[in-house]
Amino acid sequence: MSRYARLAFTKNVRGVQEERGSAQAMARLLAQDTEEPDRLGPDEADFIMARDGFYLASTGEDGWPYVQFRGGPPGFVHVLDSGTLAWVEVRGNRQYITAGNLRSDDRVSLFFMDYANPTRLKIFGRAETRDPAEFPELHERLSDLRTDGPLEQLMLIRVEGLFWNCPKHITPRYSEPELAEALEPVRERLRMLAEENLELREQLRARD
Repeated sequence: MSRYARLAFTKNVRGVQEERGSAQAMARLLAQDTEEPDRLGPDEADFIMARDGFYLASTGEDGWPYVQFRGGPPGFVHVLDSGTLAWVEVRGNRQYITAGNLRSDDRVSLFFMDYANPTRLKIFGRAETRDPAEFPELHERLSDLRTDGPLEQLMLIRVEGLFWNCPKHITPRYSEPELAEALEPVRERLRMLAEENLELREQLRARD
């Protein structure tokens, strides 16, 4: 992480850090800054592609922020290269708030959460949309694994900064597949006990 702090720690943010005593600690993050965007490494790529959803924030032309959830099968967010994420945009509630916001400001923030193993990855980026008809090869690549629904456009995110956040205050939560995997030993034990119980009952009936 190097670029993220420079983008996040604005003048006002630095002022609050000074007031509340964290400026010196945060200065170490700023010291790592470069003019080059942060790059996605293998850890970031694996983490992103394992997620079944993330939060996407944008800002409208009047300054109001907007956050929405994007979901799909694990891997629906594709890591095209060390600086680019992409996915297929499908039809939702047809409010098109994010799509409209991007026409005045392409800057976005993404939160990727792993609630089961309290971890989060924050990303600053610039969003671009693509017409699938004009980019058939990209469309084909992204359609290998995507969210179900009517296709509307392709979304690309050019990564500017990233930061692995601390796990503090992340409440563990589990998806159905995660619960199924965690509970499988319990189910197996219950099956074994049921079989033992049935066998014991048959032995008792035989004695009668």
